[in-house]
Amino acid sequence: MTAEPKSRLDKTPAAALDYEIVQEKAAALGRLGRQLERALGALARFDQDGVEDSDARLRERRALVADAGEALWYFMVQREACGLRDSRQVMRDYGVPAEVQYRMGISTRR
Repeated sequence: MTAEPKSRLDKTPAAALDYEIVQEKAAALGRLGRQLERALGALARFDQDGVEDSDARLRERRALVADAGEALWYFMVQREACGLRDSRQVMRDYGVPAEVQYRMGISTRR
């Protein structure tokens, strides 16, 4: 007795592979979204400290903005890979500050 395929995915190896790729894209998008949320949260907590600005704090804040810009860049690239193109919605939903948007895609690492 042969088992009937449960779905179209069971019929061809290519369909199963396509399904796995879509699943990984979605999982990566979720991971990158959480990284963006953490980076934006770290920046927001830093700004809420209320501690007087010093050169060291300004450097630390610049690093937090750069980290958030990098996280935003990775998230947006993954969204594009998933076929999602409306970046304005992301900026609104995540509350991305303009200075982080301006840092998106700018790498300070060499």
